[in-house]
Formats: sequence, C-alpha cells, structure tokens
Amino acid sequence: MFDKILVAIDPNEFNAALMDQAIALAIATGAQLKLIAVLTEYGEGAPPMFVYPGLAGYPPTMEDTLWSDYRQRYETYTNKSLNTLRQLKQRAQAAGVSTDVTQLLDSPGRAICDEAKQWKADLVMVGSRGRRGLSEIFLGSVSNYVMHHASCSVIVVHDQDSGEEIIKPIEKTKHATA
Repeated sequence: MFDKILVAIDPNEFNAALMDQAIALAIATGAQLKLIAVLTEYGEGAPPMFVYPGLAGYPPTMEDTLWSDYRQRYETYTNKSLNTLRQLKQRAQAAGVSTDVTQLLDSPGRAICDEAKQWKADLVMVGSRGRRGLSEIFLGSVSNYVMHHASCSVIVVHDQDSGEEIIKPIEKTKHATA
C-alpha cells in the first residue's frame, strides 16, 4: 500500500499527533518515513532581519556586528529545527521504522511537494494549524497548498486534544449473518 511516507514537520509546532499517526501508519504498512522540515527566512521562529527605515546604509563596524549577531541567531534557529528532526527520527526508529530526515530553506508548500516527487513518496502527511477564513487567506496554509499540488496522496492530521487516534489499528471483526 505505502512504501514511502514523507512527513512534513513544522519546527515551530508540537508534532506529537502527526508523528503518532505517521509511525502507526508506517508500522501497519511496512513503509519507511522521511521527515522534512522547511525553514524560511521570514517565517515564524526565524530571527528577524535588521531594518532601520530611512537608513541607506550602516556604519561598517555596525554592519559587521549586526550580521554576526544575525548569523548566530539564524544558526541557533536551524540547529533547533535539526534537533527536533533528530529527536523525532529516534522516536520512529525506536518503534522499528526506517527513517531519514531532510531540512531545507525554501517555500514550505513547494519544497514539500518537490521533495515528495523527487523521493517518489506514496503519501505525504502534514499537520494542520486549523487556520480558517481571513487568517488562511493572508497567512496561507501549507497543508492546503500540499493537498492541491502534491504528486501523491496527502493526509492532513489535525492535533486532537482528546488524544484519540485518527488511524486505528486494523482489527478483525465478526460480521453477523442474517
């Protein structure tokens, strides 16, 4: 059924429900996982660039200090995401699932779709923040983009407070005959 499942990890979100579902599905189908995190320069959690309106340039010593500080904060940002990926990889591997990780700097929706196509994924799993209405229009929805542009099937996992599993283990049921 599924041999390769690409799981899009949001490094700024708690990914427990998404990982629970991905691991359960990978175990049930014998699939391997590939976890992908896509960072953006201006996305949530990224360190802001220094911009001072009306200033055509910075004094040379100030510019070096600003860039050095920015590079350090950006490195912290990327390392935090990479650590999240590594922890999730260890969790999947502890459950017996073959797992790889990839981190990219790009537009999230497009990068996820491109990686799914290049890796020849059978399924993409993404989480949803539950944006609706104007916030989705103005801020966008990665899961919506992926659903409409991926070259394979897509499952959107909503974080449920109830802790109830979305994908239930397949159980043998007895059918009553009339």
